[in-house]
Amino acid sequence: MPHSTPSRVLPVLTALPHPPVQPVQFLDRDHSILAFNERVLDWAKRPDVPLLERLRFLCIVSSNLDEFFEVRVAPHLTAAQGKDPKGEYTAQSFKALSSAAHDMVARQYSLYNDDLLPAFERHGIRIVSHGERNASQRRWVKDYFEREVRPLLIPVGLDPSHPFPQVANKSLNFIVRLGGHDAFGRENEIAIVKVPRVLPRFIPMPGRGSHKGMLFVSLSSVIRAHLAELFPGRTMGQFSQFRVTRHSDLAVDEDDVKNLRTALRQGLEQRHYGQAVRLEVSAGCSDFLSGFLLRQFNLPELALYRVHGPVNLVRLTQLVDLVNDPALLFPAYSACYPTQLVQGQSFFERLKQGDVSIHQPFESFDGVLAFLREAVNDPHVLAIKQTIYRTGTDSELMVLLREAVRRGKEVTVVVELKARFDEEANINWAEMLESIGAQVVYGVVGLKTHAKMLLVTRREGKHLVRYAHLSTGNYNPRTARLYTDVSYLTAEPLLTADVDNIFVHLASQSRLPKLHHLLMAPFHLQQRLIEKIDSLGEAALKGRDARIVVKMNALTDEDLMLALVRAGQRGVKIDLIVRGACMLPAQVPGVTDNIRVRSIIGRFLEHSRVFYFRCDDEETLYLSSADWMNRNMLRRVELAWPVTDPVIRQRIIDECLVAYLHDGLDAWDLQPDGTYLRVGSREQGHGAQAALMARYTAPGQRGK
Repeated sequence: MPHSTPSRVLPVLTALPHPPVQPVQFLDRDHSILAFNERVLDWAKRPDVPLLERLRFLCIVSSNLDEFFEVRVAPHLTAAQGKDPKGEYTAQSFKALSSAAHDMVARQYSLYNDDLLPAFERHGIRIVSHGERNASQRRWVKDYFEREVRPLLIPVGLDPSHPFPQVANKSLNFIVRLGGHDAFGRENEIAIVKVPRVLPRFIPMPGRGSHKGMLFVSLSSVIRAHLAELFPGRTMGQFSQFRVTRHSDLAVDEDDVKNLRTALRQGLEQRHYGQAVRLEVSAGCSDFLSGFLLRQFNLPELALYRVHGPVNLVRLTQLVDLVNDPALLFPAYSACYPTQLVQGQSFFERLKQGDVSIHQPFESFDGVLAFLREAVNDPHVLAIKQTIYRTGTDSELMVLLREAVRRGKEVTVVVELKARFDEEANINWAEMLESIGAQVVYGVVGLKTHAKMLLVTRREGKHLVRYAHLSTGNYNPRTARLYTDVSYLTAEPLLTADVDNIFVHLASQSRLPKLHHLLMAPFHLQQRLIEKIDSLGEAALKGRDARIVVKMNALTDEDLMLALVRAGQRGVKIDLIVRGACMLPAQVPGVTDNIRVRSIIGRFLEHSRVFYFRCDDEETLYLSSADWMNRNMLRRVELAWPVTDPVIRQRIIDECLVAYLHDGLDAWDLQPDGTYLRVGSREQGHGAQAALMARYTAPGQRGK
């Protein structure tokens, strides 16, 4: 496989001890996450991207930042409040992180106000503020407020018997400073108005803008226009929207609970009211009101974000659905049915001929659904076992599993209850399946079950034959249209026996037998990968041609990074295709000269994990559910499996690795200082995703 850029000739080095000869300074993980969001934000800036898609990418960045604050910021904030001077989290780390986040947020709103809103207006699409509305529009807004909004609002005046209310994570609120006296003659001057989450954030208005466009009004503008009416007899002075973000990573001591599902349900109820980590207010919010809110939430000034626009940009995704103009969206993409399959052919007969790979979303996830559907409907299928990590709230797979139980098959489902922000959906599915007789287990205490596997056991004559589906991604039909992943179907006896042994291990907690083909975390996946990397380093020292190409979502595991540095210093050519956070600096003179890192940010979310190792002409390729992060290697149940079919292996090399190493459209290369530079040009660059879409477009869609 070619190197991503021409490689320099390296001198033969002497044998290295366990650490690299030249030590490496890893990049900061949290700043690397923010750098990833900078690359996503670039899509919102691009004039060649359809307008509604630019808005969608802006909202994706906001959603990512929400999760970043919910999960990553609390330790930095706590250190700052405790004035901790040393350690991974310090007052200085909070200051540096806040500075970077403030800068990104400011540029988001600048893009929204100065670029996107004028572009929408050129298409006749306007969000009409109170000051811009004519008399008839104001009457319509008032009628909407009285009919749909006011009955749901409960303004709360603060006094000793009405303390500051509980404000839920990421909810929209107004704070108001009042003059005069209340009905009891008191001067309680602060009131809070919660905005119900059930109300839409944007409402289409009658009439049209220029060019036969559409007019909208924001819910916050509707309430703001009639805010004073909620306080009769009082004068309204200062006011502002505000939104607080809270630490939301559920912490449950699994060793100290008798029922994990019940404990998680209780934790979900409290998640919305965790430690405050960020306060967003309108740009014009007075110092008096912002200071009052900061004290209420026990936040320092650096946690305050004054925004020039809606305090929740994520909700602007509603506009994408409301406008729904095909001319302002990406051209619709219809994936073809998996090319290694024939619709109507039995999967069981097809898999007797050899393994099958499906490259999603370029090939349709319908192939996976069809496999499960055939298993459910086949009277010779006796048992179905499946892991569930993220499947969504409305899943055909869950419906099929329920039907399998109804048909009398043995159904075992390993449900990961701790899949972040999918806990409630997974609890609901677990309870539903248990209620109809499925065997539901929750994996291993202290570990998340992140592996994606489906096993079907079928009676064929006097024998029981197993068929397996393994995947780099989730069993979620919706995200399967948006994420790049590789599904793998096989009837190989030793590989399917490994899958069965892992299901038994997860259900019974018994000792895991020796596996034939699968590598499994937390037992030996990390160790085997390090051994593989080190063996290539030893080969390179002997003058052999050694090569590593790894595609993943994140690289933060220090042991694996050190192994890569060792191998690179020994002469192994290494390319890392890392979509998100990467702590390993590339091309540092004398340290990582032989390591290149690139990130692909495209129309689809790069999600597949592919590990390629070569020594001379001997190639090894693994697909995996695991990123190279410490949590994946040591605190999760993860799988990696070898691709032994030479045709499938070459296909995955070509489509998942080579194509991305030559991408000149959506690729960014990591620099030694941790910054990323875009590769190629938008006008002339080749894009791997675009090429794969063209290759696998459904026949009826070609040429459109």
